[in-house]
Amino acid sequence: MITSAKYVISSPDVKDCPQTGNPEFAFIGRSNVGKSSLINMLCGNPKLAKTSQKPGKTLLINHFRVESQKSKAESPQAWHLVDLPGYGYAQAGQKQRETLRRMIERYCLLREPLVCLFVLIDCRHEAQKIDLDFINWLGANGVPFAIVFTKGDKLGRVRLAENVEAYKERLLEDWEELPPVFVTSSETKLGREELTEYIEGLINN
Repeated sequence: MITSAKYVISSPDVKDCPQTGNPEFAFIGRSNVGKSSLINMLCGNPKLAKTSQKPGKTLLINHFRVESQKSKAESPQAWHLVDLPGYGYAQAGQKQRETLRRMIERYCLLREPLVCLFVLIDCRHEAQKIDLDFINWLGANGVPFAIVFTKGDKLGRVRLAENVEAYKERLLEDWEELPPVFVTSSETKLGREELTEYIEGLINN
């Protein structure tokens, strides 16, 4: 269970990120996938990460210091939640898109404290090439990741299950084994406990 979360710093490049020794868990996805809302839901703070109806607002590497504990008998564990810029923002200029791509790739490849990258996918849509290309790039470069479907409240239970299953089947065309998969909703807090427990488990391994 997450007990506290606070903003630390925003960095333009991986070399500027804080050096604290804390494990890091980063969140990324296409613009307007609901990343900030998911982060706020996960941390129990609706004002932690800035949300916007306009995509493409996150342009830096944003660090948040989080504390969580499995039970009151255990000491809190400190880690960093990292909010990365969204990829594929069509209205950004070519120069800005290239800057963001380089920022994201450098963080994924060079950031030693990174334990897992959570790739956010809107559950309402079929598999998109831009997401599949990014997921395959992560695999080719050995970046540990998990997939998080967002906006689970926007579909009925049956349709949600069908969409998630269809996405898994598409991934299996390129992958022999699926990464961990989570289904979430920022509105209903669906998946909050599962996601937190997964992070805590990775910290303790």
